[in-house]
Amino acid sequence: MPKSNSSNRPCEDGRVSAPIPSWEPLSEPLIADQRGTCDQMRAASPVARSPRGVTLLRHADVVSAAADPATFSSAVSPHRQVPNSLDEPEHSAFRAAIDTFFTPERMTALEPRIRKIAHEIVDALPRGRTLDAVTEIGYPLAVQVQADWLGWQGIEHELLVWMAENHAATRSGDRERTAAVAAVFDEIVLAQVRRRRQIGSAAPKDPTTELLGISVKGGLLPDADIVSILRNWTAGDLGSIAAAVGVIVYFLATHPQVQEALRARPGNLATAIDEMLRIDDPFVVSRRVTTAATRVAAFVLEPDTRIYLNWTSANRDEMVFGDPDSYHPEEHAAHNLVYGAGIHACPGRPLATLELIVVVQTLLDMTARLELAADAEPVRETYPLGGWRRMPVRLH
Repeated sequence: MPKSNSSNRPCEDGRVSAPIPSWEPLSEPLIADQRGTCDQMRAASPVARSPRGVTLLRHADVVSAAADPATFSSAVSPHRQVPNSLDEPEHSAFRAAIDTFFTPERMTALEPRIRKIAHEIVDALPRGRTLDAVTEIGYPLAVQVQADWLGWQGIEHELLVWMAENHAATRSGDRERTAAVAAVFDEIVLAQVRRRRQIGSAAPKDPTTELLGISVKGGLLPDADIVSILRNWTAGDLGSIAAAVGVIVYFLATHPQVQEALRARPGNLATAIDEMLRIDDPFVVSRRVTTAATRVAAFVLEPDTRIYLNWTSANRDEMVFGDPDSYHPEEHAAHNLVYGAGIHACPGRPLATLELIVVVQTLLDMTARLELAADAEPVRETYPLGGWRRMPVRLH
């Protein structure tokens, strides 16, 4: 249970502010069971404080903060991140440009290429032998789709190596190591940008080249912003897709009745996938910082308080979803926060959803059964990552 680490004090409106309970996000219980620990924390208090900042755990508070960018600013990082760290009105100017890359028409045109990639990956997998869904399905799917979409063919192996190094650095909590790995990725991205600038009109017609010509606020983007956008599309998406694949495969393997129902009648597969990810949301937190004193439930947050919106916890809030492990895709869809909320809701959601629909359809079409491997144990990811680090499964 959380412990109080501050005393009651009067607020400007005359009410008494409750002390914010404390917790340690890197404690052994949380590392061992993020979902279970967050469920316990949320039941005890809507917020918790650590040396890193204040975490919001309940659905209503997370949604409210995400919907109030004036009070809960995204300008948290000392490094400019487009569009994640931008506040209004700059954010909307960039989102207007970025969202054009994820229109229904573009996703429809991309779908056959994604299906070909997914078919080749699943077709090459062993049948009846243990494989890891995260590294043998999720990683190659994410890398190959992104490389194909962005026109980065030929560097797939480089991206796979980087993904492994980035996850290891993130788990380590070593900021210098994480920064060094991030710098390596920026060089990978910048090499793609420089190559297109060098060859000019002969550059391939792909989203990377297209970014060089888009205008925001009346001017072309500097390379630093282009690299930041591409980093957001790739560095974020590669890990996210791999994590999501692990969660989905685990759910299907441990819920054979759902697996069989989706084989017989796929229906709205996007909503079904979103519900699996709600139950075990691998996208754990987003950061904010308060610009003014504000109140969350009975707690007052001072200006410049670092805030963590805990999506994994909010997506399991009993006050919204009842039993957080209950599978009710249509009923829960309106409140699902897997792709965030507010102005910073994930711009790449259409592409991520398409990738996940295609890979799930392909797995179901090309197998008779998915089941957990009997000879290997699944391994959970650790904070600040979520989902599964290793998901041993057998395809039949």
